[in-house]
Formats: sequence, structure tokens, C-alpha cells
Amino acid sequence: MLNIALPKGRLGDKVYDRLSRIGYTCEELYKDSRKLIFENPACGVRYFLVKPSDVAIYVFHGAADIGIVGKDILEEEHPDVYELYDLGFGACRMCVAGPKDFVEDRTRPLRVATKFEHTAKQYYLTQNRNIEVIKLNGSIEIAPLLGLSDVIVDIVETGTTLRENGLDVLEVIAPISARLIANKAAYRFKYDEIRLLQERLKEPEKEIKSTEEHS
Repeated sequence: MLNIALPKGRLGDKVYDRLSRIGYTCEELYKDSRKLIFENPACGVRYFLVKPSDVAIYVFHGAADIGIVGKDILEEEHPDVYELYDLGFGACRMCVAGPKDFVEDRTRPLRVATKFEHTAKQYYLTQNRNIEVIKLNGSIEIAPLLGLSDVIVDIVETGTTLRENGLDVLEVIAPISARLIANKAAYRFKYDEIRLLQERLKEPEKEIKSTEEHS
């Protein structure tokens, strides 16, 4: 059995839809239930529904063989796992954002509000810029509006929330999307099963490209 950690929410739903279409279905997942573990021995899969930020933890400790996690979490936490494949789901950007009329004062450390503390520090280190990180877990957009910070570092998908709060993207740090990751020990002992799943995940993309080329 392959133990797969799925993130709860829209991303997990998209990933499961893809997996079910390539032969890793589990009908129980479609039922209205509070269960968090689902399995289909006939397909050789067991799914765990976990908080997105916890997927890498389950995979690292071996509770799950593989999982799907955002690149933002991998960059922030650097879990000791294998990153196998970019699924292309959940595409967005890690950005620096601030007021539309923001002018940086380089005579003092830049105040940065974010929940991605490591990412912010690493980015500004490459810019040779001293910063003061203000760790927040939510409603980050209001930090510059209330004078708590100069800018924020956060994930931006459409930018609607930023615009509605009078903020703009000032710099793009990196593109973000969902990645397939694997526990290092599981990758050795279940190599054939994991590689088969990975190759099947690529098949729909190949079919689409082939159709486009011949149209």
C-alpha cells in the first residue's frame, strides 16, 4: 500500500481528482464524512487528509510515503524529503508587497511582516538588506496599513486582496506550485510503486500536449 498525505481543501481535491483518473481511486473520499484516513486495497492506496502545512511532517517522519505540498512550505521549512515532481496545481507567487506609494528608507532596517520568516530572511540576505521580521499568522495585509511594518512577504494568487487593501506587488521572490514529495526510506523500499505513480501523473500532460501538436 502507498500511504499518501493529501492537503485538506481545494488543492487536495484537485490532486485527488488527478490521482483517481490515473487509477488511484478511493470512493470513500467522495462521501460526506469526518474520517481522515481512507483506503482502497484493490488500488493499493491509503490516503490521509491533513493540514497543508503538516504534509511534509508526515512524509518526513514516514507516516506517509508520499505527499503533495506547496513549494512555499518546502522553501520555508526545508524538510529532509525528496521533491519529485511539479504538479503545476495551485500556481501563485511569493512576493514582497507594500503600499502603492511606498518609498524605502534605507537608513534603517526594513520592517517585514510575514509568516514565511525564513524565506523573507533568505531573500533579503541576497539583497544585502537588513530587515526586522514581524511574524504574523494571518491578516498580513493590514500590517503596513497600521504602521506595524513597511512591507509584507506573502503568497499572491490573483492580487485581489492586495488591491482591495491599497497594496501592490513590489517584487516577485519566486513562483509557487504544488510538488510531489517522498520519504527517503519509502522511496528506496517502494521505489517501483512511487515511480509508477509519478509516471502516471505525467500521462495526462503528455496526452494534452500530443493533442495540441496534432490540432
